[in-house]
Amino acid sequence: MVKVIVGGKGSGKTGQLVDDLNAQAYNDAADVVCIEYGGRLNRLVKYKIRLIDILEYPVKGYRELLAFIAGINAEDYDLTHLYVDSITKVTGDSDLTHLEAFLKDLEAYASKNNLNVSIILSAEMADLSEGIRQYC
Repeated sequence: MVKVIVGGKGSGKTGQLVDDLNAQAYNDAADVVCIEYGGRLNRLVKYKIRLIDILEYPVKGYRELLAFIAGINAEDYDLTHLYVDSITKVTGDSDLTHLEAFLKDLEAYASKNNLNVSIILSAEMADLSEGIRQYC
């Protein structure tokens, strides 16, 4: 399952992300990874959550991010939840048509691997295509 959390700057997306991550930290059955841009969540989430700063890896674009996610899942085969904070910063690509194609591919991958994915997107709902809104 893929879920996109959408809102403009200052709308509380990061707070919601931190709350979700910390709630998962208390779930013994959950194995959680959060991909972020710049390490800004380090002091906000519980130690059980594995934070990955994308700036430490040579990942650019949505196709490479999907391959990166598959690599994380291959290494950590019992992964249950994946979070991506600031998807356009993580990928370096703000083209929403690319995001739409990525979401379709990610949904197929997540369904096949029983993975729950939550993505943070800074945008206004009215600016999104129907293909993206279906995940919101």
